Amino acid sequence: MAEAARKLRLGIASQEAEGAPAEMGLKIRRFAGPEAYVDRMQPLRIAHLTDLHVGRVTPMKVQFAAVQVTNALAPDLVVITGDFVCHGQAYLGPLSEVVRAFEAPVICVLGNHDHWSGPQEVRQALRRAGAEVLDNAFTAITLRGQRLQVLGLDDAYTGNSRREEALRGLRADEPVLGLSHIAEEADGLWAAGVPLVLSGHTHAGQVTVARLHELAIGRIAGHRYIHGLYGSRRAEVEQGAVYVGAGVGAAVMPLRLGERAKREIAVFELGQAPGSFAEPLGEQLPHPGRKPSEKTQQKRAAAVVKKAERRQKRSPKP
Repeated sequence: MAEAARKLRLGIASQEAEGAPAEMGLKIRRFAGPEAYVDRMQPLRIAHLTDLHVGRVTPMKVQFAAVQVTNALAPDLVVITGDFVCHGQAYLGPLSEVVRAFEAPVICVLGNHDHWSGPQEVRQALRRAGAEVLDNAFTAITLRGQRLQVLGLDDAYTGNSRREEALRGLRADEPVLGLSHIAEEADGLWAAGVPLVLSGHTHAGQVTVARLHELAIGRIAGHRYIHGLYGSRRAEVEQGAVYVGAGVGAAVMPLRLGERAKREIAVFELGQAPGSFAEPLGEQLPHPGRKPSEKTQQKRAAAVVKKAERRQKRSPKP
């Protein structure tokens, strides 16, 4: 009965998304978890959102529509993988309102825009809304009477990811789900026994016609993982899987063209085996990618410091 009710709610939520105003374009994509979870847990539903970018570029009605559809899915847990704001702190109040509106527990990690805008202030806004923010750490949450470890890396784009720190104390006898704004961090997490990592950052390129997202995000930006499911969820394969979400909002250009570029809520049914139901996207091979140079990494880290200095200069003196 419980599973039948869940399927009914999923169908209702899908209809809501499909019937939403065209400018919202919310898409639900549903996947099974890795095989490693199947014999270790009863099914749990995880809703994954990313790149909300609460601000002037993305209408608040889109943000709350994403919350409404997510709540209709009745997830056990909501995870959000960074970039909560755009370029400043003007929308921290509305951000708290959006995150507070989720009915399930919320666990999240920060992204590069959060570090550019003021990581402490973004963390405070999220915690005021009741969310748990993981900064190179893991937490254990009990859902439906069973424990799930959730590991979260701070943003790698701005040089704040500390994998070894996050893994310290992680239990091998309990299932674990990884969160990272930058998907390429999954490679190191797989080797440490984290079979599934959820990520964001790329917005799926926002324009996926004529494979333009692969050109812009893959060849030019150098990402190995652009949008969708990469790696493997099979237990006999040593590497794990990573899912890169298309995101809900935008920081600069609101335009989204192409089926894969639609605003997205991804649902992962942990404890269900791959192949137990139809999935919208198959597992893909990674793109060649290109690791950022030392100079690029230093430039990115310096940008965070420079933006913080500008904020301090603009802040009113006591």
